[in-house]
Amino acid sequence: MSELRKAHSDLAHFLTFSIVGWIDLFTRKECCDITIESLKYCQINKGLEIYGYVIMPSHVHLVCRRTDEKRLSDFIRDFKSFTAKQFIQFVETDNRESRKDWLLHMFRFHAKYNPKNDEFQVWQNTSYPVELYNNTLIDQKINYIHQNPVRAGIVTEESYYHYSSANPFSPLKVVAP
Repeated sequence: MSELRKAHSDLAHFLTFSIVGWIDLFTRKECCDITIESLKYCQINKGLEIYGYVIMPSHVHLVCRRTDEKRLSDFIRDFKSFTAKQFIQFVETDNRESRKDWLLHMFRFHAKYNPKNDEFQVWQNTSYPVELYNNTLIDQKINYIHQNPVRAGIVTEESYYHYSSANPFSPLKVVAP
C-alpha cells in the first residue's frame, strides 16, 4: 500500500525518516538543529502535534499527528524536501564538514537511481507510517523512541540524550498524547 494511503487519517502516527545509505548525518549538531527548527515551524504553522521524537545518527523517529485537517503525507513531503535542501546547503558551504565530498557523492549516487530526484537524494523514500489507534500503542512507540539511544549504546539513560523528547531540556517541546 502506498505511503500516501497509510498516512492520511487524523490519528497519531509513528514515523521514521532515514538518511539514504544510513549515513550518519545527525552526528553534526547543525543537521540536528535544522531538523529541530523545521519541526518547530511545522508545530506552529502546519498543525503538527508531536508526542515524542528522537534524532538518531542516521534517522529520526516521531510520534505525531496533524491537527489542521490536512494530510500527514503533505507534512512528510514538505518536511523531507525542505530539510534535504538545508542539509545539502550545510554540507556544501560549511568548511567544518570534513566529509563534504563523500556526502555529496553519496547523495548524488542515491539520486541517480530515483527518477523523482534531480541531483541529490538525502532521505530514503518511505517514512514507514504506522497508524496508532489507541493510547497503548502511542505509549509503546514513545517508549521505543526514548529507548533507541540507550539500545544503541549512545547513552545509559534515555533522559541523557539531548535530541529526544525523553530529555527534559530537549530543544523541541512535545505535547502529552
